[in-house]
Amino acid sequence: MSRKDYVFTSESVSEGHPDKVCDRISDAVLDAFIAEEPEARVACETFATTNRVVIGGEVGLSDQDKLSEYMEKVDGIVRDCVRDIGYEQDKFHWKTLEVTNLLHEQSAHIAQGVDAADNKDEGAGDQGIMFGFATNETEALMPAPIQYSHAILRRLAEVRKNGTEPALGPDAKAQLSVRYADGKPVEVSSLVLSTQHLDESLSSDDVRAIVAPYIEEVLPEGWLTANTVWHVNPTGKFVIGGPDGDAGLTGRKIIVDTYGGAAPHGGGAFSGKDPTKVDRSAAYAARYLAKNVVAAGLADKCTIQLSYAIGVAAPLSIYADLHGTGQLDEALIEAAIPQVMDLTPRGIRTHLALNKPIYQRTAAYGHFGRTPDADGGFSWERTDLAEALKNAV
Repeated sequence: MSRKDYVFTSESVSEGHPDKVCDRISDAVLDAFIAEEPEARVACETFATTNRVVIGGEVGLSDQDKLSEYMEKVDGIVRDCVRDIGYEQDKFHWKTLEVTNLLHEQSAHIAQGVDAADNKDEGAGDQGIMFGFATNETEALMPAPIQYSHAILRRLAEVRKNGTEPALGPDAKAQLSVRYADGKPVEVSSLVLSTQHLDESLSSDDVRAIVAPYIEEVLPEGWLTANTVWHVNPTGKFVIGGPDGDAGLTGRKIIVDTYGGAAPHGGGAFSGKDPTKVDRSAAYAARYLAKNVVAAGLADKCTIQLSYAIGVAAPLSIYADLHGTGQLDEALIEAAIPQVMDLTPRGIRTHLALNKPIYQRTAAYGHFGRTPDADGGFSWERTDLAEALKNAV
């Protein structure tokens, strides 16, 4: 029997965290190529350190002349990202940082396994396992610790960038330990927030005075109590932030990007990968399916696993776990899923309309638990499959 009373902790990091700077740049490059050609192939990795950004990986467009043209735009894409995040430090400034572009054409051997041919459908871009998860403990059907860790940092970024709190810097981390009673989140037992600040004279207490009202605004009423332990900038000053303080790398925050450790993870990162890569698109599909299972009232909690082989279109396996909260047997869910959604790479992209420049916005504050956008962003957060799933089981 699963535990009902416990404390669970998750963390988030802000858009100015060194790894998130890299995720943002990689996804911005991806968006630029997909905006030019919806079927563009991109696997873009970014490394950032003091006053330097290095980009490598593989890209592919059907028009080679256009490929060269878009390679020349990468420098500007990097600077635009860093400027929007807010870095104008002496040793990491959008104007003065050095950009090294090592992107090159996609491997023909990978392409031959992925591209559709006359005798077969388009195959998966790699082998691997992907997980999706949903729980009804929040309105977004996400685990509470990660959902509210994201919300705190997103709110602090808003007031930093609109000028309300100019003392805050771009780099930050939030960590919430949430107490559950009878399986439901009821209280924050401890809160850790480390945020960069631009005024060197500020103490930890000063920073807490700045951020506390926004934290209280974001968290559900009653979750902060006299028992909540606060740690705000516990090491003291935090003035040097971002890639100047610590190197960053694309794909190093995969638990932050997903469920905060509350669900399994297949191990593959998302950012910088076009949606033929099932690391990304099938993880989105698995979240979409799990969320719709819960939205349909078929379970309070659901995990979906999908697996793929490179060059093979159909998933090798579909697994469902309702964590003892289901209204029916998991095998019925597993049988219903392929009836309501084509889980080939092209089927996923078509169903969720993924061949659009919608990825840069996913790079910070989580890929899941977001509100679907009118232009198709976060389409995997829709619950429009719930009725079809109920009918299929």
